[in-house]
Amino acid sequence: MFKVLKMIIVFLCFWGAPVCAGQTSSVVALFDQETSARIELLLQNRDRESAPLISVSRLFTHEEIFKLYQQRNFLPIWIDGWQLSPAAETLLDHLRSAGEHGLCSNDYLLAELEGMVRIPMDFTRYILPLAADNRALLDLFLSQAFLTFATHMVEGQVDPALAHVDWQARRRKADLIKLLEYAIKNRRMPQVLEDLIPPHEEYRRLVSALSKYQWISATGGWPEIPPGPTIRSNDLDERVPLLRSLLMKTGDLEQESASSHVYDPATREAMRVFQGRHGLVKDGVIGPKTLATLNVSVEERIRQIELNLERWRWMPKSLGKRHIRVNIADFSLEVIEDGVTVMQMPVIVGTQYRKTPVFSARMTYLEFAPYWTVPPTILREDKLPQIKKNPEFLQEKHFRVISWSGEDVTNDLRGIDWRAVKASSFPGMLRMNPGSWNPLGRVKFMFPNKFNVYLHDTNEVYLFGNNIRSFSSGCIRVKNPRALAAYLLEKKLGQKRLQELLAATVPKQIPIKPLPVHIQYWTAWVDQESIIHFRPDVYFRDLDLEVALTEPAYRILNQLKVSAGMPLAKN
Repeated sequence: MFKVLKMIIVFLCFWGAPVCAGQTSSVVALFDQETSARIELLLQNRDRESAPLISVSRLFTHEEIFKLYQQRNFLPIWIDGWQLSPAAETLLDHLRSAGEHGLCSNDYLLAELEGMVRIPMDFTRYILPLAADNRALLDLFLSQAFLTFATHMVEGQVDPALAHVDWQARRRKADLIKLLEYAIKNRRMPQVLEDLIPPHEEYRRLVSALSKYQWISATGGWPEIPPGPTIRSNDLDERVPLLRSLLMKTGDLEQESASSHVYDPATREAMRVFQGRHGLVKDGVIGPKTLATLNVSVEERIRQIELNLERWRWMPKSLGKRHIRVNIADFSLEVIEDGVTVMQMPVIVGTQYRKTPVFSARMTYLEFAPYWTVPPTILREDKLPQIKKNPEFLQEKHFRVISWSGEDVTNDLRGIDWRAVKASSFPGMLRMNPGSWNPLGRVKFMFPNKFNVYLHDTNEVYLFGNNIRSFSSGCIRVKNPRALAAYLLEKKLGQKRLQELLAATVPKQIPIKPLPVHIQYWTAWVDQESIIHFRPDVYFRDLDLEVALTEPAYRILNQLKVSAGMPLAKN
């Protein structure tokens, strides 16, 4: 009798019979109560075999979902009576466009949702409501999709601490259950979903670049340049037309400058732009390295962009109105004020063996005429072997041995048999005096952190002549420390006092107003002129992330507490 009554009321509602608003509201409530009962049954029934339903293995129900529905007396979230709510339509639109952010829509059950959404559309056409089991399951699927999609947008798809051993991230956090409740209650689903997107302009620029490269891929990509001899200015080479076609696809050549096989000045200049965007020497010469970079496919570049979008989802909501940013993969440092780069300089980072870690901290002071206290690893692997070979090494290289209580004990070491000394039994700290010989140079920029990494001057400035600058033991050497020190202190101290400190021979610490420092690793980014850049994966961190994204143990979806899968109802 209940089903007959329900069908009669639905028939009247669908065909525009004179049913008052109160009656329509009652019908919606009637359907909601029925859906509510089925949601409660599905959430409480964790036994697949005993449920008279068709199994769907893709559905996992977040543990929080039960609490959410329980607080609502198991009323549906996304379905009003027998129809999808506007909030559900908005969510589905965002899931369909997940690829614009380098995400896979099917991670959010989109394939299943699309099939399930078609069912009520078909039923509506024949003036039939969707069965309660299916309405309940569809509601649960949508809740699952929202929570997973929102988690990925706010925190990323994988935990960076699991993907990398030396990556510390301060990810955004949000109470997604409360956020969902707010969006539904206040009809603000579009605004809430938009606010999930990382707020950084750099992220949005990278999303735009991804769209451009996806379009290039969809239209056939760019041509592969065959191997051959190095191409120099005005050379005649049959590959030049292919080269021009590629540079036009990438946007480095605005229009074909010629149709001949001559490597003309316009094409050479476009090649210099391409080389600059990819971290190559900008000489316009097409040698083996440039050729290999040209032949990286657009699909590989798309994946590189997607990996870096994932890294932006690991970033905190605010980087600081004024901050320092180091890009390890680009060997560069920028000072950012209100989103604008006000200073930029090359840096030297750690070797592949002693990688510079990724983290954020606050710079709190500068130290002039610094001592260099040799880290334990360098003492064990580098300095102690040299001391054993040459007992005069300490004096020749301006080293002192300082006891753990702070006393200089260098003069008491003459009777030591260095051949028998181990790093674990070294008689104190090995410390180098300030001076032109000191690897820390004249100043270091301190932002206390667990990695003991900092920015500093260097006595090996010739290394900045290299294009790939991974030579340090983990700390970051800056090319123009005087300019950076002046930026941080000149207004406070004056130019004369700053010059005195840079020439000092006794260590001196000068505090500054805390300044955020972000040591990051970007192999793809879009600059403030909307030009996209790519860099080689010098630390193989792109590879590590690629592996993490394909391994369930690293993915946040699989780390969330879930209940048993819910099966799909027969209609």
